[in-house]
Amino acid sequence: MERLREENTVFQRSLKTTAGQRTSSAPQGYQHRSSSLSSKESEKRSNGYSEDPECVGACVLEDLVDGHNGESDSLCSSITDPDPMSLKTSSSTCSLHSAYMISGSMMSMFSSGDFGVVEVRGRIQYSLVYDTQKEELQVIVYRCEDIASARKNLSDPYVKTYLLPDKSNQSKKKTSVRKKTLNPVYDQTLRYKIRTTELRSRTLNLSVWHAQPLGRNIFLGEVEVSLGLWDWNRTQPLWQDLQPRIYMSPDSISSRGNMMLSIKFIPDGFEGGGLPLTGELHIWLREAQSLLSNKGGAIDSFVRSYILPDASQQSGQKTRVMKRSFSPTYNHTMVYDGLHTSDLKEACAELTVWQRDGLKTHVLGGVRLSCGTGQSYGEAVSWMDSTAEEVAVWTSMIDNPNHWIDTTLPIRTNLTNRSK
Repeated sequence: MERLREENTVFQRSLKTTAGQRTSSAPQGYQHRSSSLSSKESEKRSNGYSEDPECVGACVLEDLVDGHNGESDSLCSSITDPDPMSLKTSSSTCSLHSAYMISGSMMSMFSSGDFGVVEVRGRIQYSLVYDTQKEELQVIVYRCEDIASARKNLSDPYVKTYLLPDKSNQSKKKTSVRKKTLNPVYDQTLRYKIRTTELRSRTLNLSVWHAQPLGRNIFLGEVEVSLGLWDWNRTQPLWQDLQPRIYMSPDSISSRGNMMLSIKFIPDGFEGGGLPLTGELHIWLREAQSLLSNKGGAIDSFVRSYILPDASQQSGQKTRVMKRSFSPTYNHTMVYDGLHTSDLKEACAELTVWQRDGLKTHVLGGVRLSCGTGQSYGEAVSWMDSTAEEVAVWTSMIDNPNHWIDTTLPIRTNLTNRSK
């Protein structure tokens, strides 16, 4: 046991981090993205728009500001014309499906309150069109049928949409209100400016509300559409049953987006001429997709890395902060030397995503790449808790020295606390 402890100490002392951001180590096929972006350029490549926070209190009874007393010409105008202040998104080159490991409505995570004011029923008819030339998503809301009655056997319904996980005012669109009906006809188009590469990582939420001029609006039902799974060749309108919204605790979310990265290990002497002097681990952190915060708005984020069991300040590296983005492009390479091939079975690459909110930071989740044995140098450790998918990436790296292993992994929230 003393010998094992000594080996562990030797590993921690020999492990060194390369402080410089060595983007030149990116694989040949990615040379166009190998240079670090300036802070101004990175802000341009992030979502770029300022968040207008919206109250995320009771969702059964919407804020009075959402109510519309009758149809509004200004509202109808904002529906049919492209909104120059609508979503502007990242220029990421990869498309991903939404990967929120939750059941029920994504909107439930941003909501609280009693959702049983009326019993949800009925259905909604809509279609989706994406204009590639304009980079515009068109949500065509046709009608609702047999919806719940909010008062006197009638409702004054309207339809509201969000492109989740964005719950800000920039993401919110509405139809006009239809008076005293349970079968409203809208035939209106809600428009979102959004890049093709960002589209597939979003979820469209359509909810139906009863407008109350002297009170808060009443929730009548919703549907959600994963745009990564939508058949864009579909030409016929779709009918979908309205669903109730069930409150969910933010703690029930097991994934807060996806992390796209490439990883490789260069053994000592592998390049010839005795180089490199020691083994080098390269982690090219490319981007994250669909980062999900508790408030549902765009966030300032960065990624921090450690090669455990060395959790010292020397081992830690981090990316720059990417502002106001759901899908930030980090384009940052972490390089660790002082490693031997035998160390890889005992070590773990921990990558965690952090949200910065003013002077405070908190972790959203992360990934751990290791052999997932639960042990390091013969001692039981809590951080050897890699999933089967994470283990497969790490094992593939070990079996293919000096080759980049590309992967997309969920940013999981169940990382075991590091006790050792």
